[in-house]
Amino acid sequence: MKFQDKIDDNSKIIGIPRAISYYYNYPFYYGYFKGLGFDIVLSYKTISKIINEGSKYVVSDTCLPIKVFVGHVVNLLSKGCDKIFIPSVQSTAYKVNNCTKVRGLPEIIRNVIDKPFTMIEPTLDKTNNICFKDFCYDTANQLGIFDEKIIDSAIESGWSIYNNFKQMTVDGVPFEEALNHAINNKTARKPIEIVRPISVVIMAHGYNLFDERISMRLIPKLEKMGVKVYTGLNVSKQDAVNSIQELGEIQYWANELDLTGAAAYYMLNERIDGIIALSAFGCGPDSLMVNELEYHASEKKLPMMHLTIDEHTGEAGFLTRVEAFVDMLIRKKRKKIEKSNIKFFQSPQKENTNIAIKQKEQNLTIV
Repeated sequence: MKFQDKIDDNSKIIGIPRAISYYYNYPFYYGYFKGLGFDIVLSYKTISKIINEGSKYVVSDTCLPIKVFVGHVVNLLSKGCDKIFIPSVQSTAYKVNNCTKVRGLPEIIRNVIDKPFTMIEPTLDKTNNICFKDFCYDTANQLGIFDEKIIDSAIESGWSIYNNFKQMTVDGVPFEEALNHAINNKTARKPIEIVRPISVVIMAHGYNLFDERISMRLIPKLEKMGVKVYTGLNVSKQDAVNSIQELGEIQYWANELDLTGAAAYYMLNERIDGIIALSAFGCGPDSLMVNELEYHASEKKLPMMHLTIDEHTGEAGFLTRVEAFVDMLIRKKRKKIEKSNIKFFQSPQKENTNIAIKQKEQNLTIV
């Protein structure tokens, strides 16, 4: 739909903001709500107008992703959508928590937007034994659906589409392509691995990285510079969990598998030349995760850059930092290759001569 396209019939329509959980969970939401007999209306893609609209409703200290989320809710209301899905994801495993703002999204929207609409607000909180099935049943009940067969069938449909989406991304299919194929019940072929001079992993929330306005199209920009990019979607859950444990850390935050887990996986397997952390200015959980990984990256002498973003971030300065980081990685790799080549082509006689010279230098030092 276009930015201000109006909805004709609201009876079987659910609105989903194109923000926060949309970027990783929409394949499941799509199959699930379709299974319940609902059509989905998405808010428009993030543009400056949506960010500005969201910023009007919240205090200035609010982080960018929440301002964007509020803007997307406002956009759905402008389309005439009267039922909007705004879940409260408290914890995704026992004592694996979300940040307070994501946990309290329904309360934030309820207190800042004074417009009539029905908020579908299920809670997922595995720390307090509210499991994902409870979450799905609560959602259906709020929509007036109580038939367990229909709900179970919808859940199965959601998982089918999500698992297809996840497998494609692990195989290296780009986010948008995997998403479009998944919701159309198609599977994209595993792309041919393109050999690039350097490779990096981006540790970032999906809602920061795959929102092209927020990330300023970071992935396409890096690829244009000849960089192979890996993200959290390219790593399986088990590999991410194992990598965090191998670092000697524990998972505390809900998105830690996509950030610390993904970066750790590629760092430990020595498949990357550097790490780029992308986070919203003032994000507490991200600052802790980035600081944690910076420590491990420094131990392995792996370059790492932290980019922070807010609604005032300028693209020119952002791009300059990225270009400088990539240039540094290229110089570092070129130097490493040159050293490797010298060692490889060095003759045994020359190597013995060098050893003899070093021995004489040591003897002179001793005298």
